[in-house]
Amino acid sequence: MSLLTIGAVVAALSEEFPDISTSKIRYLERRGLVRPQRTAGGQRRYTEQDLTELRRIMRWQRDEYLPLAVIADQVAHGRTDDVDAIEHVPVSRLRRSPSQAMSDDEFCDRAGITAELLGELSRHGLIERRDVDSVTIAQAAAALAEYGIEPRHLRPFRTAADRDAALVEQAPAVRRKRGSRDAALHREAVAGLLALLLDLHVALVRARSTTLDL
Repeated sequence: MSLLTIGAVVAALSEEFPDISTSKIRYLERRGLVRPQRTAGGQRRYTEQDLTELRRIMRWQRDEYLPLAVIADQVAHGRTDDVDAIEHVPVSRLRRSPSQAMSDDEFCDRAGITAELLGELSRHGLIERRDVDSVTIAQAAAALAEYGIEPRHLRPFRTAADRDAALVEQAPAVRRKRGSRDAALHREAVAGLLALLLDLHVALVRARSTTLDL
């Protein structure tokens, strides 16, 4: 069986993935997505199957915007061949919905919340507009309320969202795509970056959880 060095793996993948590097492959290894063999001297050696898995993982990141936490979970459960079967945050949910202003009554009816909850969400800065995206926020807040989590507890999420939005806007890759003539490239860059931020958030919550084996 032919074994590949990490340099050979980078060379094999670089045509399809120009930004591939040895450090990225090592990072994927630390996340448990690839498990190379080791020589007696501790050097990594990859099989053709490892190369296939790396190519699949990177395509999922690039084409499906799958967060690494989702990919890792599916790989751990052996579901590495059916992308459509993977449950993840669709890219469509990472884009703003068309604006559709509503009255307070219409908004509450559509979100399935009370006027009191809408007032609380507004007071804590979680809802500013009465539109489709805010309906999603309200529905999530209502579900969290069943666990005893009140709107005042959610203010840090608004602060974090503001910081993430600013980070996305200032990211060099996003700024470059914004200056291009192809608006689709800019949308893809934004969606990809948002997916990575969600991946990081999930990883941080999982690492800090002391009550559940997530």
